[in-house]
Amino acid sequence: MNKLLAEYQDTEHIDNFALIKAAEVRLTKTGKTYISILFSDRSGDLPGNLWDATDEQIKTLIPGKVVSLQGVRGSYRDQPQIQITHVRLTEDGEPDSPSDFMTHAPVKEAEMSEELSDFILSIANPTWNRLVRKLFTQYNDLFLKYPAAKMNHHAFGGGLAFHSLSIAKLAKNLVLQYPQLNQDLLISGALLHDLGKVIELSGPIATQYTLAGNLIGHITLIDEQIVLAANELHFDLQSEEMIILRHVVLAHHGLLEFGSPVRPALMEAEVLHQLDELDAGIQMMTGALEKTNSGSFSDKVFGLDNRKFYKTEEDF
Repeated sequence: MNKLLAEYQDTEHIDNFALIKAAEVRLTKTGKTYISILFSDRSGDLPGNLWDATDEQIKTLIPGKVVSLQGVRGSYRDQPQIQITHVRLTEDGEPDSPSDFMTHAPVKEAEMSEELSDFILSIANPTWNRLVRKLFTQYNDLFLKYPAAKMNHHAFGGGLAFHSLSIAKLAKNLVLQYPQLNQDLLISGALLHDLGKVIELSGPIATQYTLAGNLIGHITLIDEQIVLAANELHFDLQSEEMIILRHVVLAHHGLLEFGSPVRPALMEAEVLHQLDELDAGIQMMTGALEKTNSGSFSDKVFGLDNRKFYKTEEDF
């Protein structure tokens, strides 16, 4: 049985099938064309460059295609990569289903759907309950299938739901320690904060940014959906209930330079931002350490300032 991409070690020859997750045509300093390709399977991603790419390769080696891949596992700037010797589209009788090469959330979709329903039922505030319910009636299926990102944290099928529900569970437990927090507001914000990614991203296979994703971004996109839903429900957009819910969602990136139009000015908004950072960080560290041998440091984690993390030799 073939190894998964993450199981190959430095200098080891790779002869396997993989999904093209991303492909970008670039030029060398001397003006020669090459393709920067991100290969993927159920173990994760592995980048590589196809030098002196032909017009046919540029046309056919595109995101979403399954390929036969040969090369040598190496590294560049302390990051794993493949030195490609040969790559082609798969032929008849070879694997060709992109879904077979996707990573998925560690929880089944049906279980996440049930958790989502329970959290919506738990929102006692009638305005927020009706609004959240309406938006998930519209986007439920996409929410359960989409990744939370193209790269970095929760970038796998079902990652959006897994991440959002994880934050909702953290919020519910945090309220037990800090009862001054508004649980309904936190849960509503946790469920809605990244829902705009079902518009920002293309889908779970070979995820790309849509035109709206590139030009507008998920924070503004979900605020727009909140406003549209509120208007359909005849809610007063100038009511405090609507303004603070929108604020919690709009402020969840914490800083203006990270994409939020406002900084958190409610305790629940700051808490949601911190929980978002915590959950994303733990998932990125977990993913890196799963590919790391005991007693060694992980590869650099881009989303955590390119730091490496140590995996202990023993479970203490």
